[in-house]
Amino acid sequence: MRTIAIIAVKEMQEGLRNRWVLATTLLLAALALSLTFLGSAPTGNVGVGALDVVVVSLSSLTIFLVPLIALLISHDAVVGEMERGTMILLLSYPVGRGQVILGKFCGHVLILAFATVVGYGAAAAALALTGAAVLAASWYAFGTMLGTSIMLGGVFVAIGYLISSLVRDRGTAAGLSVGVWLLMVLVFDMALLGILVIDQGNIVTASVLEGLLFLNPTDLYRLTNLTGFNVSQFAGMAGLSGSAATGMGALVLGLFAWIAAPLGLATMFFARREL
Repeated sequence: MRTIAIIAVKEMQEGLRNRWVLATTLLLAALALSLTFLGSAPTGNVGVGALDVVVVSLSSLTIFLVPLIALLISHDAVVGEMERGTMILLLSYPVGRGQVILGKFCGHVLILAFATVVGYGAAAAALALTGAAVLAASWYAFGTMLGTSIMLGGVFVAIGYLISSLVRDRGTAAGLSVGVWLLMVLVFDMALLGILVIDQGNIVTASVLEGLLFLNPTDLYRLTNLTGFNVSQFAGMAGLSGSAATGMGALVLGLFAWIAAPLGLATMFFARREL
């Protein structure tokens, strides 16, 4: 455990030197503040809670932005160090390859967690300072959005490690990472929508659709944050919220599985890889 913690701290220090922590925090804070003040402007007229609008807006932002940031900071975690020759030096110490993967993973997830909590927290704090009335349920939804956003980042950090453990150069890792981002964030849902339009409910029933959504972590994140609590009616997903049979616990377990599976495969492939 101590070895994993040391490697995690090393990754965080490198993130500070490379300005990753500062850049991601400022980016998330700037976008979150913009969405907060621009998006909550009409809430008084339509009877929508200001923080509910923030949760919906930030959830939509997270689906596009956090996976991309996670892949950018993780796609060369293994292959990059091998190209630079620092991986051989690291493994010359009494440290296992599984510990290297877990330590790097913890470090990168902590970087994302810090940026997410500070960036999105700044938006919530600014909203609170305006004196807007916020229900306890809205704060709970905001807290859940923060936690699942970090989990979504962890999913794509793990996928980045899997890519980095399989390829032989950083260019290939970067290209595959962009492809994975496009597939999971854009292409998957567009293809699923096309199938639903063609099928007209004959084969892809509501239960089948829910099962298909487990094949994409961004859809699990969307279901967790936009069909629960009191925000589904503001997100345009009230219908899905009312018909969904999958509970919050199953959705969170699905995200955990999406973290564990790629991370386990990355550890296995890295353990078999020649330096």
